[in-house]
Amino acid sequence: MQVRKTVDTAFDLDVPVLIIGAGASGMVAALSAVDAGGEVLVVEADPTPSGSTALSAGLIPAAGTRFQQDVGIDDSAALFAADIQAKARGENPQDLVDILAEGAGAAVQWLADRYELPFSVVGDFDYPGHSRRRMHGLPSRAGRELVDRLRATCEAQGIDIICNRRAVTLFRDGDRIMGIEVESPDGRERIGCGALILACSGFGGNREMVARFMPEIDGALWFGHDGNRGDAVNWGEALGAACQHLGAYQGHGNVATPHGILITWAVITEGGVQVNNLGRRFWNESQGYSESARAVLAQPSGVAWTIFDRRIASVARQFQDFKDAEMAGAIRVADSMAELAEACGLPSKALAKTLQAIPHAGPDGFGRVFGGPPLAPPYCAVKVTGALFHTQGGLSVTTDARVVRAAGGPFPNLFAAGGASVGVSGTGDSGYLSGNGLLSAVVLGRIAGREAAQQTMQLPR
Repeated sequence: MQVRKTVDTAFDLDVPVLIIGAGASGMVAALSAVDAGGEVLVVEADPTPSGSTALSAGLIPAAGTRFQQDVGIDDSAALFAADIQAKARGENPQDLVDILAEGAGAAVQWLADRYELPFSVVGDFDYPGHSRRRMHGLPSRAGRELVDRLRATCEAQGIDIICNRRAVTLFRDGDRIMGIEVESPDGRERIGCGALILACSGFGGNREMVARFMPEIDGALWFGHDGNRGDAVNWGEALGAACQHLGAYQGHGNVATPHGILITWAVITEGGVQVNNLGRRFWNESQGYSESARAVLAQPSGVAWTIFDRRIASVARQFQDFKDAEMAGAIRVADSMAELAEACGLPSKALAKTLQAIPHAGPDGFGRVFGGPPLAPPYCAVKVTGALFHTQGGLSVTTDARVVRAAGGPFPNLFAAGGASVGVSGTGDSGYLSGNGLLSAVVLGRIAGREAAQQTMQLPR
């Protein structure tokens, strides 16, 4: 990745708003720019739009929406902001937390009303750290559906998304970004722009950067998109931009192994537990799934077994990933604890003792409080490992999504959103509140697109 001055640089074409990356953040930014009356072009390195979003559950946390009101959920942006800060122990910039919490409801309703994306609230279980049920998703509860619907919507709006174009160079004139150079199967081309939006995600796929900024998760399974190479951070450093919280990330300790399928954390929040190869629990699972990655990786062989039952499986089955895991044979089912132990290769007496020790009320030895019915046969289990999903640190941005210079003040026409920008997950893994990734992608993407369009529309033609 390079940054070069624009001396004697000729561009093959010029566009008002140029977006690097066609994940949820980039496509929402494109829709927002066009909705504001702007002209936009999106370049994507992959053959088709995908990004980290396609690997997620596609759930966007938002407060005070009509979807919540329709099912009797009383929520507010202030309460949402408080939950974000509580999970991150107050480590986030408050102004960024507020703009995301306030903008999420409007963004979800805009996508639903303006572009007919059929959102609904996940209403049958709670996500750790959220004091209200505010996760909004599409019918399949899969990120792939969100990506596909956004792509189809962009196409319907006449937005050009040019794939197989990897941005390799940014051209600058002082603090103003003038354009980029992209590589394609046909060679290189240069695209000039009035404003540039970096929506090219984080750096989880760059093992060198992971080892540098978050060594504790370096050995984890990489479960994100391989295109997350840290381009935005590298360009930012070359430009003299400020970065924040580069040690922050979202982990997950419930990825079926060796199948590589995400198992929804609902199997835990509904009353399931995790045991190691010795048949023993090893932590308070209610803390959250991001923290679970390190907890699982610290166990013998870096694996664990997630134990739940048929009732919980019926809740988890609303997620396509869980149904995929069942079809792949990752979920083992048994009519007794002894049969479950045999199916999983676990010591029977130890497993029985562990499950029988789960209290029906009050905290257990790890501090977890179980509120639902006790596990009952038939029992279910899945072998899991810890994974790194995506990074949460990135370029510092203003509340209008402009990238901030290390020396102070924003760049005039450079914007960042989603994984390219700093998130609101604090400084490590424990600050990640469910949905923070798509929260930043959708809300900052919408802001960046609108602001970039309005800015370029004021430029002389």
